[in-house]
Amino acid sequence: MSIDIDMAEIVQLFIEESMEGLDIMESGLLNLDLGAADPETMNTIFRAAHSIKGGGATFGFTEVSEFAHHVETLLDEMRQGQRSVTREGVDLLLQSVDCIRDMINSLANGAVDTTRSKELEVQLEQMLNGDPPAQSNEADSSAPESTESTTAASIDDVADWKIYFKPAAGMLKSCNDPLRILRELKQLGKLEVRSEGGDQLVFGEFDPEESQLAWQLELTGGVLRAEVKEVFAWVEDECELIIEPIATSVVATGIVEKPVDVAAAASSDPAPEQVADAEKPQSTPAKAPKKAPSGRPESSSIRVNIDKVDALINLVGELVITQSMLSRFNGDFDFTQLESLREGLTQLSRNTRELQESVMAIRMLPISFAFSRFPRLVRDTGNALSKKVELRLSGENTELDKTVLEKIGDPLVHLVRNSLDHGLETPEARVAAGKPETGILELKAYHEGGNIVIDVIDDGAGINKERVLAKARERGLVGPDEQLSDERINNLIFMAGFSTMDAVSDLSGRGVGMDVVRRNISDLGGHVAVHSETGVGSKFTIRLPLTLAILDGQLVRVGKQSYIISLVSIIETIQRSSEMVNEITGKSELFKLRDEYLPVLRLHDLFGIEGDCKNIDDGLLVVAEANGQRVGIFVDDLREQQQVVIKSLEDNYRQTPGISGATILGDGTVALIIDVPGLIQLYYERNSSPSLSTIAVA
Repeated sequence: MSIDIDMAEIVQLFIEESMEGLDIMESGLLNLDLGAADPETMNTIFRAAHSIKGGGATFGFTEVSEFAHHVETLLDEMRQGQRSVTREGVDLLLQSVDCIRDMINSLANGAVDTTRSKELEVQLEQMLNGDPPAQSNEADSSAPESTESTTAASIDDVADWKIYFKPAAGMLKSCNDPLRILRELKQLGKLEVRSEGGDQLVFGEFDPEESQLAWQLELTGGVLRAEVKEVFAWVEDECELIIEPIATSVVATGIVEKPVDVAAAASSDPAPEQVADAEKPQSTPAKAPKKAPSGRPESSSIRVNIDKVDALINLVGELVITQSMLSRFNGDFDFTQLESLREGLTQLSRNTRELQESVMAIRMLPISFAFSRFPRLVRDTGNALSKKVELRLSGENTELDKTVLEKIGDPLVHLVRNSLDHGLETPEARVAAGKPETGILELKAYHEGGNIVIDVIDDGAGINKERVLAKARERGLVGPDEQLSDERINNLIFMAGFSTMDAVSDLSGRGVGMDVVRRNISDLGGHVAVHSETGVGSKFTIRLPLTLAILDGQLVRVGKQSYIISLVSIIETIQRSSEMVNEITGKSELFKLRDEYLPVLRLHDLFGIEGDCKNIDDGLLVVAEANGQRVGIFVDDLREQQQVVIKSLEDNYRQTPGISGATILGDGTVALIIDVPGLIQLYYERNSSPSLSTIAVA
């Protein structure tokens, strides 16, 4: 019998599980207390490294497994209390996590660059050899996972060994074969084997998939203790293991391990106690990152909670029942059955809506996947800038679509780094201003009005409005005598190429970043706003749709054509008389809305179609906002609001300015979905003038 094995799928599975393990390691390392570390946290970090090493060895990724072995050795000494947890050790381990992550990312290309890993191996060896392990004490012996006897032979001793090996019942299910382990031991010296428990087995009354035996082993011929431990390295968390030298009158405790499911520990999400303590200031010196710590690569698969799958299956069952109920109307139908038909259609509508919500829930993931990178980023960047920062995270369980989640990461990184570099002051400056020397940076996520809202808040110096306005005038973005509101000044920081820094640093000064933030968020159908108060701090608010597949929209009509405008972009709908609209340069129109003048965008002109209304008095203005710019979109009429399924126009036709996609309405007609940012850009390209460019800054 031949088995077809898709190695690409195996590699992808190894990559995904290793990335989860690395996330567990990183959050655990950031949560460590210097000195005596929490045993449970250390064991969690060690198990994750151990699984990565074992997986790399199993699938032939020797570069990964060999480097992970050095990392595991240092972690092992820390978890057994033989070595204190130091800043230098944590820094080196965090660098090693980054290195393993880069190595695993490169597996997809078939070649692993070992330059960085070799450098770190030297540093790991120097730390292992240069820092003498701390003496074990009574407190260390209470560690729940393992202890090492100091009265027996050390790890470097050569001796003959007596070994007790009892696999956990479920060890076979993790594809670990005890016979393979015995064969490996036999390669080291002369091996005598005596099994235990076989005489108690009754055929037909035991589970053949569970381990039932234990072994008493004697290995002679002068073998290093380290070599013996290496044979059991992949299963030491799934067995009871005692290793003691034969030639001694002192009974050595050896290594005693409780059976633990390594695969589950590596693949599961971090428990709350494993997540980095965001409220703990970090002061370890570090180099300035040129980039954010590399995270998990975009994955084509989603891990779905079984409850969501069960709910989906139940809904499909309900849909089948409803379909069966409606199918009886295919035959003889008369008007006496009309009420039953209406009830069936109502049930079908309810089933369809619930099925849609259930399917969308499968794609929903907690925003903690995006937030998890920031404890490390804040720690490293704060150290590089010599600033003390306390990171607070809230709403980590708020869910949003996987696609939105993967694309929001980079804008959030830019905003966090902007707050660290431009917003928060140095400890000395904060004390001088009467503030605590540790600044607060907060990331909040919550649902509001069918959208997800993410706030990035700092208690720093706020936006220096005078400096921003001066820079904008210096670059010709604002007229020399033009007066701007605080809101318009704050929005200047999102202009392309704008920066208040006089010199370029590793973190800022090139004028890129904030404009990318606004553009990327607009591409996701959302928008970003900023509120800042000098000396108090700044708050950036991102508002996003929960999913990119379904849109809550307002249906509008222009002539015989129907269009959809996202409700997220709409502020209000108003009617204006012709007298309230002013023309500029004969081709552009402005109307006053409270304290500002907004341009009128006539859809029939921009799209070259025939509209019913030419006069402003006869139509409606839909006030919409994108990228901090407000406009009035002139339409003939408003129709109903509805959810629509977005179909890509670019994939099925071509890219069209001002249009982001299309949808099919209930009557079978096609409606185009308005791309509000693109529509505004199209308008300004066709109606460019000095006066309009000033309005565009608002």
